[in-house]
Parts: sequence; structure tokens; C-alpha cells
Amino acid sequence: MSTKKIGVIVGREWSWPPAFIEEVNRRDQGVAAEFVKLGGTIMAEPCEYDVIIDRISHEIPYYRTYLKNAVLSGTHVINNPFWWSADDKFFGASICTRLGIAHPRTVALPSHAYVEGVVDESLRNLKYPIPWSDHVEYVGGFPVILKPAWGGGFKQVYRVNNFDDLWRAYNETTTECMMLQEYIAWEKYVRCIVIGRTEIMTIKFDANAPWPHRYFRDDNYLTPEEGRIVTANALKINEALGYDMNTVEFALKDGVPYAIDFTNPAPDFDVNSLTPHYFDWVVKKMADFTIDLALKGRAMPSDYAWGRLIAAATPATPLASPQGE
Repeated sequence: MSTKKIGVIVGREWSWPPAFIEEVNRRDQGVAAEFVKLGGTIMAEPCEYDVIIDRISHEIPYYRTYLKNAVLSGTHVINNPFWWSADDKFFGASICTRLGIAHPRTVALPSHAYVEGVVDESLRNLKYPIPWSDHVEYVGGFPVILKPAWGGGFKQVYRVNNFDDLWRAYNETTTECMMLQEYIAWEKYVRCIVIGRTEIMTIKFDANAPWPHRYFRDDNYLTPEEGRIVTANALKINEALGYDMNTVEFALKDGVPYAIDFTNPAPDFDVNSLTPHYFDWVVKKMADFTIDLALKGRAMPSDYAWGRLIAAATPATPLASPQGE
């Protein structure tokens, strides 16, 4: 039986990728892991990897292009580059509402500024001025949170206490699509690491603590009922988003867990922030999941029209050579 291959695409992170690769290769289960090396991709080019873990394509557009092409070979990409590309935090808020998961009230806002070439005529569908008072009232009044609909890492996240603060913050957001969100005066805050839509680790988390010391081990931090709700909702969110690697955050107030941030498909796996205890869990669970996925074999996704057509095409039609320039 030929050796299955797991590829890892990473940015500057230094601790988790080599630890994961070493863990997979140490097990000697007919699966080998390595860093992916790329220098250009031919259209419809077969992918040599059975599984690829993507940690950085949200910042490197070529990697995202390569990964979408890899899916055509039946490669399992974690996380699915098509689902990931489609998500934003406002859509996530709407999903939670439809699923019956508590979420802060949220309003998507027109951008403060636009790229060159967008003129007044391009914005004829927008109301002016923005009905700020209505939006602030809807989310429960000040203080409120202003944050991007895309992005992460707590960048451009503002807590504002009055309209002057709100307008000052909004004026700094340039072309970002921002959201106005209800502020939850939380009593407990947890971050859940979810692997493979089945494995979950719930961790006490404090975003206000100095980085990287934001994770705290407290096995009795949540009551049994709080833990049950958090776990069930985190798994439900991951299933809805189609993520196999994610962190889901909940702010708990009066025993109610509010889903705060859960589109983190390239979550922080650094040993200095996770601490060795949670870091080791992530390394082992990702190895368990991806080895099992590689051994099961490749599969053409059936969620897309092109996936069904390609799977039905036997044998594959050879690609025609380009003619001329």
C-alpha cells in the first residue's frame, strides 16, 4: 500500500507545524506529513496530497487558488477553501440566529470609504445619512462594539461609549465593512478549539489579558449545564460552517452563552499562547483526524455542481493543448 501524504501550508508560525509533522510521521501508520512547496500551478494539475492543512491562504491569494484546484483531485483541504471564502462574521451572526443560538444583536454597516473608481453614482442604493440612532437602539444602546465583518486577531475592534466615540472610530475604518454589535457584559468567557466537528476543548479565555497569556486552565470553570450548551452550540456552528479546524468563542452572562466569534478557520495554535497542555491536545487531535482522513481516501465533493459532474466523468476527458497565443 502506497504511503498517504498530508501537506501543511503555513505562515510564520513556528511551534505547531513541526510538532504536528513529527507526530504524524512518528506514528508510522502509512501516512507521511510535510510542508507543501509551490512554485506555480498548472490548470487541473493533479495534487500529490491526500490531505492539506491550510493555515495561511487567507493572507496569500495564490495559496487559496492552489487549494481550490487541489480539491479537484479529491484532496481533503482543511478548511474547505470554498466554504471559508464565502463566510463573514455578519453572515455567521445570522446563521446563529436561524439555528437558535444566542448571539449579540448585530447590524452590518456601509463602509466609511471606498476604493478608487467608486463614485457617488456607484452608491445610489445607499441611504444617507446612516440612521445611527436606530442602529444603536437596536443593539441595546451604549456601550456598543464596532468591528469588521471580515478579519480577526482583534484588529479594528472598538468598544464605544457614545456617538462621538462611535463616529471617531468609524472614521478610522476606511474601506472595511463594519458591524455594530451589542456589548455583552460577560461574567465568563471561553474559547473552544474544535477539531473535525467532533473533538472539542473548552478553555477559559481572557482577551483583555496581556498576550500571549490569555488561556487559563480551570477544569471547573463552567457549570455542567453551561458546558453542555457551549459544547453543543460550538459543534453545531462548526457543522453549519463546514469547518474541521476552528475556534468558537462564547461570552456567558446570566448563564447564557452568547456566540461572539466563531469564524476562525486558521486558529491560534502557538504553544506560548495555548500553553503546553492545550498545545499537546491540538497536536494529537489534528494528527488523529488527518491520518484517519488520509487513510479513508480521496473524495470529490458533492456539494458543488462541478463536483458531481467531474465525479461522473469516467474516464476523465484529456485537456486540450492551447492553440496559438
